[in-house]
Amino acid sequence: MATDNIINFWRKNAKVPGSIQPVYGAQHPPLDPRIHRTFPKDTPKGNNLKSKKASSFHEFARSTNDAWDIDDEDDEDLLAPIHPSSLPSALHSVHQVPPLPLQQPSDTTREPDTGPADRLAPPTAESCLQQEEDADGGQVNGRVVVKSSSEALLNTNTVRSTLQKQQSLPVRPIIPLVARISDQNSSGAPIMTVRDKSRLDKFKYLLSCPNTDLEELRKHSWSGIPREVRPITWRLLSGYLPANMERRDLVLKRKRDEYFGFIEQYYHSRTDETYKDTYRQIHIDIPRTNPLIPLFQQPTVQEVFERILFIWAIRHPASGYVQGINDLVTPFFVVFLSEFVEEDVENFDVASLPLNTQRNIEADSFWCMTKLLDGIQDNYTFAQPGIQNNVKALEELVSRIDEDIHNYFKRYEVEYLQFAFRWMNNLLMRELPLRCTIRLWDTYQAEQEGFSHFHLYVCAAFLIEWRKEILSMVDFQGLLMLLQNLPTIHWGNEEVGLLLAEAYRLKYMFADAPNHYRR
Repeated sequence: MATDNIINFWRKNAKVPGSIQPVYGAQHPPLDPRIHRTFPKDTPKGNNLKSKKASSFHEFARSTNDAWDIDDEDDEDLLAPIHPSSLPSALHSVHQVPPLPLQQPSDTTREPDTGPADRLAPPTAESCLQQEEDADGGQVNGRVVVKSSSEALLNTNTVRSTLQKQQSLPVRPIIPLVARISDQNSSGAPIMTVRDKSRLDKFKYLLSCPNTDLEELRKHSWSGIPREVRPITWRLLSGYLPANMERRDLVLKRKRDEYFGFIEQYYHSRTDETYKDTYRQIHIDIPRTNPLIPLFQQPTVQEVFERILFIWAIRHPASGYVQGINDLVTPFFVVFLSEFVEEDVENFDVASLPLNTQRNIEADSFWCMTKLLDGIQDNYTFAQPGIQNNVKALEELVSRIDEDIHNYFKRYEVEYLQFAFRWMNNLLMRELPLRCTIRLWDTYQAEQEGFSHFHLYVCAAFLIEWRKEILSMVDFQGLLMLLQNLPTIHWGNEEVGLLLAEAYRLKYMFADAPNHYRR
């Protein structure tokens, strides 16, 4: 019976292709608190809670290619209390009712900053009630403000568990998943400090030089890039733009024209027998990309993603399209979109932008994603050897830096591949909110081999971050549920900064001494 339960736990969901599915992870908070099941703590030692081991990597991949999906019984519990009429209009139809952008307070109307004691004071009952009202929308300066679905869910969950959060999490305002991402710190205050102003001036100076010093730019980018200069900085650090300022406009025009030349040459072949399976899989995966963020459910945005992924797939036949690559487009798209959007990115109607601007964002996202994947293509070729090697290296590293966790996994027969496969395949994008992913990628872009090498140490630091929670689990199923649903929804720049600092420490200790972490 125990073995049957474990098999059911890994069972793949059979759903209508293309349907939007609830997805666990930091970007997609659970819709109902009942899904947090408690597991018996008095499990007899004699019970075999081990899942059936796959006889090959392909067999494991087939059984976990949708590891973030949940089984049929959980789907019924998850979706039962929610009536379609109660969903926000932004999720029903982007065509019919485009969501209003959340208004950002201007500098002239911003309330004066309060003292540290006021900022750290726990919320009162009145403030909690106000948060509950705000979750359903409200009025600002006489205008109706429609909250995004993700922010409404976050605010509702915050009100229901205020006392628990006071004990386990720092008291802070709710941070939107996408909006004002680069201005957000862990407290949610978008106020530019003197230090931030000084850093922004340094970036502007470097970027205005006739020949940008890329090493100096990387040095300043490691600790985060200001929102105002992030798009141009990412283009430079990814190798998409040259350091010479005089050549940039010419290169941009040439690369953008080249991309749309690919569209004219190849995109019509998506219905051909050779490529129709690739296009079908892309078409299925696109609606599942950040399903709770209205921006990515707009038909205009989904068509952009389909073109980017299809063109990349047919130009890279060694790997083709692999599930997970669709997630890697989103940070580039959001960053390049923020260059033209001052208000809430999460609810912005991309179709309202001039067509030429939309085309430029699409082409830049394609080329920067291509540069990223060129460095980690082994992750997506046949049998995905890059991911297998990274997971094995992670296991060896954790065995040296935290033997308790490593032995705990062995005790409950948890394989690293069962949770770390997704960490490597999606670059932690399903474990962190999108705002945190963008901050993380600032550092990855600054590192020489950020996505291919430094990411390993970030994963190790990320695992050790949850040491207390991991050691409190008492069975296989509880461990897997925790590791696939780590509670990072309230993370901000402060938490990501600490994670990166610990990852750098591990890299400094082990990167140049690989035998040091091998037994």
